[in-house]
Amino acid sequence: MRLIFVTHSFSPPDRPLANVGGMQRVAMELDAALGRRSPEDLAYDIIKLEASWKWIHWLVGPFLARTYWTLRRRIRRGEVDVVLFSSMVTASLAVLLRADLDRHDVRAAAIVHGQDVTKPVAMYQRFVPRVFASLDLVLPVSGPTGEACRLRGLPAEKIRVVHNGVALERFPTFQQAAGARASHPFRSVLAPESLLLCSVGRQVKRKGFAWFIDQVMPHLPDHVHYWLGGDGPEGRAIQEAIDRNDLGDRVRLLGRLGDRELTEIYQAADLFVMPNIPVQGDMEGFGIVMLEAAMNGLPTVAARLEGIREVITDDQNGFFVESGDVDGYVRRITTLDGQREALSQLSTRAREHVARTFGWDAVASHYIDHLSEPHSS
Repeated sequence: MRLIFVTHSFSPPDRPLANVGGMQRVAMELDAALGRRSPEDLAYDIIKLEASWKWIHWLVGPFLARTYWTLRRRIRRGEVDVVLFSSMVTASLAVLLRADLDRHDVRAAAIVHGQDVTKPVAMYQRFVPRVFASLDLVLPVSGPTGEACRLRGLPAEKIRVVHNGVALERFPTFQQAAGARASHPFRSVLAPESLLLCSVGRQVKRKGFAWFIDQVMPHLPDHVHYWLGGDGPEGRAIQEAIDRNDLGDRVRLLGRLGDRELTEIYQAADLFVMPNIPVQGDMEGFGIVMLEAAMNGLPTVAARLEGIREVITDDQNGFFVESGDVDGYVRRITTLDGQREALSQLSTRAREHVARTFGWDAVASHYIDHLSEPHSS
């Protein structure tokens, strides 16, 4: 199979933190996994835009225009069997290319992450069905994301769910040793008996960070701390929640983190928290950070919501709490706080479960299997 992957989601090579989020991580790590395939198995090429988050909205239009002409030329030359788009943004090119795709028997497929299909803008929503109609396959990252596509007119026979993966090679240094977390240098400012919770992600409302600080943290014991990595438009609301509840000594904002700092916080913390709340027109398509955390032996306490439901297996890499259930979060966290040996065992299971289930080489094989399916009649 001759495959071209089209993505606008790469960070500049000299500034890896300039454009990093779940969608960006998927594009870069899927590219690496596809690139590792044998040439006899897969003839692979990529067309990519490398840009910072600040400039991507200005550069994506010219990128799409150039990519249209490149794909049109290569399709007409018979150089490609399948075009895989990294999101609905790049998949918009399929609308313009559909006649050439049909004429040369080339398939078009797109990965769908969540908000790239649910974005609550009327003009965008009117365009989404046109994009779906121009695609042969749609590959949502979770069942709920696939359902969001179906509700917007995508026929069920075009849907193939492929979960996101985690790059195992990014986290090779994890060692589960007794007391390793409590003595980790990253938490030297904390007392040894402290329980350290952490979250990492773009600070948007659906992540529930401000809600968790406002509603849950005041009901947890004083030795429970919460450190939060990332930035975004909810930053002010998060700081206001900290100030309103006088939690400045227990909640710490870490800002945007690079790979080294991410590994440090994952290996220093005791529990990862994914306290998402429902937001109209927005959704959590999957939740790659929970995989990254587990690869560092960090289990998750997560809201049972949207794509998150397909990441956590209870008592393997974490536990669910119903979204918005303050008492549920308090009970689960305090229970694990009082069972440190059981928490240590859960830490080991989390890494083993995620490595076995969500490694990118295995996930890339799922993509190839679906993209290699014969055309439906």
